[in-house]
Amino acid sequence: MPAAAHVFEQDRPHYYRLALILGALTAMGPLAIDMYLPSLPTIADEFGTRTGVVQVSLAVYFAGIAIGQALYGPLSDRIGRKPVLYVGLAVFVAASIGCGLAGDVETLIAFRFVQALGGCAPLVVPRAVVRDHFEQHESVRMLSLLMLVMGLAPILAPLIGGQLLVVFGWQSVFVVLATYATVWLVLVSLFLPESLPPARRRREPIGRVLAVYGRLLHDRAYMAHVLSGGLVFAGLLAYISGSPLVFIELFDVAPERFGWYFGANACGIIGASQINRVLAGRIETTRVVRISLAVALTAALVLLASAASGFGGFAGILVPLFCFIACHGFVLPNTTALAMEPHGEVAGSASALLGTLQFVLGAISGALVGLLANGTAVPFAGVIAACALGAFLSNRLAVK
Repeated sequence: MPAAAHVFEQDRPHYYRLALILGALTAMGPLAIDMYLPSLPTIADEFGTRTGVVQVSLAVYFAGIAIGQALYGPLSDRIGRKPVLYVGLAVFVAASIGCGLAGDVETLIAFRFVQALGGCAPLVVPRAVVRDHFEQHESVRMLSLLMLVMGLAPILAPLIGGQLLVVFGWQSVFVVLATYATVWLVLVSLFLPESLPPARRRREPIGRVLAVYGRLLHDRAYMAHVLSGGLVFAGLLAYISGSPLVFIELFDVAPERFGWYFGANACGIIGASQINRVLAGRIETTRVVRISLAVALTAALVLLASAASGFGGFAGILVPLFCFIACHGFVLPNTTALAMEPHGEVAGSASALLGTLQFVLGAISGALVGLLANGTAVPFAGVIAACALGAFLSNRLAVK
């Protein structure tokens, strides 16, 4: 166990402060995605286009996150974790303001891409910081604790976004995002210690950085854990992309009430992640992942059957969807810890590749939900079921 972990064991307030800061940073991604979901139909009406066109701004955000993480990871291994956070948060603030000032859908899409490039840093750096400080079991506990903090974002974001839409208009969502990022930029500078001292930084040419990525891509165990977690995450992003259409347009959920349903699913993630924190070190991590993926696959297949048959109406969609989403609280912390554990010397690069692949898969799944849309919930459920099946099968690759 790294020496820093022993320090945290003796200083619990410091431990929880670290969890709060890293969790709040990681929550920036869900906030930037979820807070404007209730506004999608309104933005489409204002710009005189279809909701599906505005959804491109969501897919573009996923793509930007995927591309940017590949750059930030090696950079954080080279110059340290905090400088990378400063750059990313500053870009995020500027682009959020640009989104709020957009006068057409094309400008909004362009600024959402830049916003994503800035929003990469608060995603990739916290995972690397956790690996800098902790080994596998403690990493699982810390990552599960981060999910408790960041899990509040999917609960609060659509609720806040819906109220901001009604009271101030959709542009106010991006003002709030810019303010949030500014606050944490200041707090990071004051209260987050640098976890990668100069002696451990890797000042290598780009060729060696690419070689690290190549080595990771050929690491069977690493890729199995990344893909099993990443495909479940892709199912989550398919849900995020498709839920405004399914909930608001197909089942007539009012935009200001959308957040209540969205938040209920986020509660499932929070509850599961805290059960997972208790299980860490008591039940083998690989076993928890295996069982969780089986449950996720079963729930996704029931969801698809309900969407295709109409059985159960809205409840027939909500119940299996809740079970599938809750499984993320078990799968993501454990697959992340398993993937990162052997790669402490290149934690930034390992975290970046993990995040890049997750969001590439998420961008594909989100785009498929939009492209396959046919006025029913079947494409939405079908993409989620395909992701769950892929995650289940990928996990088999980890068994040598």
